[in-house]
Amino acid sequence: MGKKQKKVRAEPTQKKSAAFLCDLKNYDILCSTGYTKLSENPEIMAAVNKIADLISNMTIYLMSNTENGDVRIKNELSRKIDISPNDYMTRKTFIAAIVRVLLLEGRGNAFVIPITKNGYIDNLVIPPPGITAMIQDNYGYKVLINGLECNPNEMIHIVLNPDPDFPWQGVGYQTTLSDVAKALKQAAKTKKGFMESKWQPSIIVKVDGLTDEFANKEGRKKLLEQYIESSEAGEPWMIPSEQFSVEQVKPLSLTDIALPESIKLDKRTIAAILDVPPFLVGEGEFNEGAWNNFINTRIRGICTAIEQEFTKKLLISTDWYFRFNVRSLYSYDIEKLSRVGDDNYTRGIMTGNEVRDWIGLSPMEGLDKLVILENYIPAGMIGDQKKLGGNDE
Repeated sequence: MGKKQKKVRAEPTQKKSAAFLCDLKNYDILCSTGYTKLSENPEIMAAVNKIADLISNMTIYLMSNTENGDVRIKNELSRKIDISPNDYMTRKTFIAAIVRVLLLEGRGNAFVIPITKNGYIDNLVIPPPGITAMIQDNYGYKVLINGLECNPNEMIHIVLNPDPDFPWQGVGYQTTLSDVAKALKQAAKTKKGFMESKWQPSIIVKVDGLTDEFANKEGRKKLLEQYIESSEAGEPWMIPSEQFSVEQVKPLSLTDIALPESIKLDKRTIAAILDVPPFLVGEGEFNEGAWNNFINTRIRGICTAIEQEFTKKLLISTDWYFRFNVRSLYSYDIEKLSRVGDDNYTRGIMTGNEVRDWIGLSPMEGLDKLVILENYIPAGMIGDQKKLGGNDE
C-alpha cells in the first residue's frame, strides 16, 4: 500500500488593501459608491415624470367604427375608464402610475387587474411591481401575483421595449441607463466636493516664520486682522515689505476637469435612451419642432401600447376601441388654432362649435351646421345661389 499523502489545507489568501495618497475625508467627498437607483437620478426622473404627466393629462375616448367614420361614444363604460378607473385614484393618477411602473420599477411591464361586479367593470387595480413575476409556459407565459398563479388573458399586461427572446415581456431601460445614472451621481458628488473643499484658497500670504506672532494660531489670526482684513470694500492693504509677500493663485475648477461637458453628454445620452428632447432633462432650450416630434413618436407609442391592451382585454364589441386624445398635447398657440379653425369653418369642414371647442370656448346655439364659401350659408343650400343657377339678374 502506498503511503497516504498528507492533505494540505489551502488557506484563503488575504486581499491587501490599497493605500491612497489623499485625505480619507476628502476621498469620501469625491467618490461615489454603492448602487444607484434610477429613481434617485434627477435627470431620469424629470424625463419619466414628464412622460407620465403628459400621458395622464390626455382624455381617453371610447370610439366606435361606423360607415361614415369613427365616432366617440359616451356611456358608463367610457366614464369608468376616463373618470374613475380606480376607487382610490383619479384617471390622471391611475395612468401616471402605470407609465412610471412601465418605465422604471416594472422594467417594461405594467399589470392591471380588472375586478368585475355583476358582469361589469367595478375597479382596475395596479399590483405593486415587486410582487409580480412572469414564468414561461411553452410559447406563452403565466403571471405570479404574490406567489399566486394567474392567467395573463384575465389581466391587462402593457409591454414596453419587448424582449427579443421572450417578446411577451418587456425589458425596460435599467441596463442602458444604469451606467449613465452612476456617472451623473459621481459628477454631482464631485461638484459638491469641489464646493465644500477647504483646499481652495484664492490668495496665499507668505510670512516670515521667525516672527513670534506666526508661531501660534492666535498670532496668525491677529496678523490677518491687522494687515489683511479691511473695514471697507476695495480698501488697499498696508503690509510690511520685509515680512509679507502676497500671491494670487487659481485653484483647479470644474471646467479644468471637463466636468460640465461630461454632464452635458450624459444628459443627452439619457434623453436619447428615453427618446425625449434634451431640454426636458435640463440640456438646451425649448424647440417646438422637437416637442411635436416627441409627442408624435414617444408619447404616441406608449399611448398605443395602453390603448391596444385596454381594447383587447376590456371590450367585447369588435367595433369599439379606446383612443387617447394625443392632438391636445401638440405645441399650438391660440393664434394658430384660431387660424386653422377659421379656414376649416369657411370650407365647410368644421362647424362653429367644433372650432370653439378647439380654442376652449363653450358651444353656442346655431353653430352646429356646416357653412361654405363667402356667404356663410348652410352647406345644403349651396345649389340655391343665383350665380350658380345661370340667372343674369
